[in-house]
Amino acid sequence: MSALNPRILALFDVDGTLSLSREKIKPSMLEFLDRLNGLVKVGIVGGSDLQKQKEQLGNGILDRYNYNFSQNGLVAYKNGDLIAVQTISKYLGEDNLKKIVNWTMKYLSNINLPIKRGTFIEFRSGMLNISPIGRNCSRSERNDYEVYDLKHNIRKNMVEAMKKEFFDLDLTYSIGGQISFDVFPSGWDKTYCLRFIDYTEFDEIHFFGDKTFSGGNDHEIFTHDRIIGHTVTSPEDTKMQCIKLFMETKLIGDPIINRFSN
Repeated sequence: MSALNPRILALFDVDGTLSLSREKIKPSMLEFLDRLNGLVKVGIVGGSDLQKQKEQLGNGILDRYNYNFSQNGLVAYKNGDLIAVQTISKYLGEDNLKKIVNWTMKYLSNINLPIKRGTFIEFRSGMLNISPIGRNCSRSERNDYEVYDLKHNIRKNMVEAMKKEFFDLDLTYSIGGQISFDVFPSGWDKTYCLRFIDYTEFDEIHFFGDKTFSGGNDHEIFTHDRIIGHTVTSPEDTKMQCIKLFMETKLIGDPIINRFSN
């Protein structure tokens, strides 16, 4: 995992940045990341758990990249070694968790959506992931719900209701992907992973994400004062921005770079 310029670190969101939401990364994008990983240091920062990251990016991600942060860094790896683990159950306590789960189930039962599927609350070690439609929906149902949600503000309204209900727990609510939002203790957004990065090792730390707007799950790290943030619109856009930033000025004649640019 050595790099030609080890003093630059490029951190990447997963859904919408390296792959389509909950889809496997394309082989061409994986090949591109391998090439980039030889030029600068690379890290993955996702809200999902490690198993979901492996499903999307491959089983070798822990050894493939310099840093791997699942659940925003609550499970942190550096050069393939586990360096930290934190859990929401230990932090909040079981009584508070039960209050959140019970309230969420009641709220969701009163929402009238065109369809509902299953797994409305997914417990992760560092957060709760809440989906009004249910995470078991199909790809087409996921796409349809995203359009419906944008029109009717289903997730946005639920987040506002939870903020009022659990004002005393100091929680953060982050809308990401197409169908869900995350609930976690304040400060446990994607900036949490930065505590495991030694700033003295890097001249530049870049972050690439698609949900960089206020309330999106990339916003906090995107606007962090130690981070150079980049908003992307798709994996292809991520690739092109990286080529312009890290490759074109030094390796414009490289046939591999030219192929990726096509």
